[in-house]
Amino acid sequence: MKWILYDIGGVIEQVDDHAWPAELRLRWAARAGLLPEEYDGRLDAADLPDTTVNTHVAAQYWRGVAEALNLGDDAIEAMRAELWDAYCGEENSELLDHARSLRGRCGLAILSNSGDGAREEEERRFGLSEIFDPICYSHEQGVLKPHAGAFELALARMGATADRVLFIDDNVANIDAALALGVDALLHETNATTIEAIERFLLE
Repeated sequence: MKWILYDIGGVIEQVDDHAWPAELRLRWAARAGLLPEEYDGRLDAADLPDTTVNTHVAAQYWRGVAEALNLGDDAIEAMRAELWDAYCGEENSELLDHARSLRGRCGLAILSNSGDGAREEEERRFGLSEIFDPICYSHEQGVLKPHAGAFELALARMGATADRVLFIDDNVANIDAALALGVDALLHETNATTIEAIERFLLE
């Protein structure tokens, strides 16, 4: 069986992962009454857990943020909501509808760098488990793309060999890492070119 392995942010979610962290940094610094550099310094000194490669640390992370910035519960809840709205962006309906149409023709899976809580948030918003299995998140696997281990764990969970997989991502470093392992890979630029590449891969 062939597999299509998708990234989430910038592929099946329409979101600019390069822009929203900087925007939230400025907004949250202002909320705390700090210059951006002061904000950075306080969070660096707080020794917050890495939510991208660990599970069950979100509560500890936000407690640390609250203490570092001297913010109350309401402010922290607002920040959490803003984070997930920015992180998840909007559904790429065209690409998700195409993925749904592929069920029965190939395996459909996800490999995504993520934060603790992403599975619950993205499932609530987009119902990804109805389409993809497995869904491989970095915070659950303990390793980030473009590390080879992230791809190796995904291949093992799919029960697939590299030559039977097409990986789709919007990050060149991740594409290069997949290709180095023998995984066919496509840099996502438009829905039309990605869908065309998927169909071509499945017919080869």
